[in-house]
Amino acid sequence: MTSKRSLVRRTAAVATSAAAALVLAACGGNGDSSAGHDGHSKESPSASASASQGQQNAADVAFAKGMIPHHRQAVEMADLAPSRAGSAEVKALAEQIKKAQDPEIKTLSGWLTSWGEEVPAEGAMDHSEHGMSGMMTAEDMDKLKDSSGKAFDTAFMEMMIKHHEGAVSMAETEKADGSYEPAKKMADAIITSQTAEITQMDELLGKN
Repeated sequence: MTSKRSLVRRTAAVATSAAAALVLAACGGNGDSSAGHDGHSKESPSASASASQGQQNAADVAFAKGMIPHHRQAVEMADLAPSRAGSAEVKALAEQIKKAQDPEIKTLSGWLTSWGEEVPAEGAMDHSEHGMSGMMTAEDMDKLKDSSGKAFDTAFMEMMIKHHEGAVSMAETEKADGSYEPAKKMADAIITSQTAEITQMDELLGKN
């Protein structure tokens, strides 16, 4: 028993000193100390934020940074539907997608800010993100903008299915690798809602 107790005591002492080091780093002003000793300037702010934010890790940061431009593009696609879609179902679906994803963009941005991370810039996705996790290229988006009626409905749903599949895959990675509980909860919600929307779009396209 004694050895176990002393081990617990030692662990507590280590944890306390680590917390003290964090506090010292946080109080060190904005000088070189906050940039981290190894030159990784990004690690220090996120390390101090994690003490109060419930321990996010690199997977959580990657999830938020990837999902923001991903969601923004889905909202941009959904914004095209009211004036172009032929079917009421597609218009309703676009409205539903926008309602779900707009608030999530705000939440994800808030997390990144609180972690001392940069929120992806608007429009940055055109160059760096397409071809990744179901993102549409500029050509895809132009094709969608130039279509209307039934042609728009079909193109919108086919693209959105691919887009949603990308989001579901990103959310599954977050559930497996993330450590920040609210982010894992959001990932769960994304998987549930977007999988349901994929099924609905498959049915509207006559695939089921």
